[in-house]
Amino acid sequence: MVKRAGRRLVVLATVPAAAFLALGLPGQALAEGGKAYQIDLAQLNNSGSRGTVMLNLKGNQLTVRIESTGMVPGQPSAQHLHGSTKGHDFHCPDASDDTNRDGILNNTEATVDYGDINISLTTSGDTKPTSGLAVERMPVADKKGKVVYERTITVGQDVVDHIKDLHVVQHGIDRNKNGKYDFEGAGKSELDPKLPQEATAPTNCGEVKGAAVGSIPVGGIETGGGSPQSPALAIATVAGAAAVLYAATAGGIAVGRKRAAGGPGRTQTPGDAA
Repeated sequence: MVKRAGRRLVVLATVPAAAFLALGLPGQALAEGGKAYQIDLAQLNNSGSRGTVMLNLKGNQLTVRIESTGMVPGQPSAQHLHGSTKGHDFHCPDASDDTNRDGILNNTEATVDYGDINISLTTSGDTKPTSGLAVERMPVADKKGKVVYERTITVGQDVVDHIKDLHVVQHGIDRNKNGKYDFEGAGKSELDPKLPQEATAPTNCGEVKGAAVGSIPVGGIETGGGSPQSPALAIATVAGAAAVLYAATAGGIAVGRKRAAGGPGRTQTPGDAA
């Protein structure tokens, strides 16, 4: 199946350290060198969730820091890096991808656009795609619905080469506004009937800035359609909120706005690599 192309805007390939510091994000990893990339998370499923992701890549060490709001208070948020490390084009979905028109963009519908899991952003243990549903190792939102996450992960050369083709997706919605994941809000998950749909549906998604210049699709546009990973959660739009900041810290670099809309973990050892 071929999906829509050309929905990305060229924005910013490498974000200066000053921009992240001004956003209140730690600059320690940046101070040590490497390449830094910004992702703005924007809501899916009218969740009201938004956030900022900083990726810092030094050699094969990838530091991921996420600060997001509007998550379901006290509930775990499955989160992942989705996309392709083979040069294929994936992107964040939108409401039009709700193909069964039930008012909820479920993970299977969204996976066609954002692709399968590449890295599970767990707080400890391995980060393989098969840990996509390891909710006991996923960050939990505080009582105000805020998630703060930071972890350094050893990644393969394919991730190093295609970091701008990957994007972050967080999961978990509260459709009936009762402060928890339950079956009354949206029924059963299409991934696992033992889980409520609210726990697996994507709440936000964001792409690396400058992703349009990162890769040219190989052999057309590949989709992530196909059966969901099991037991992994083949689980993700994106609107930049810091245009003025970028202009000030990056010497007037223009920021293009896209269509669409963590507790800190430990440092992973090479043996945990995805």
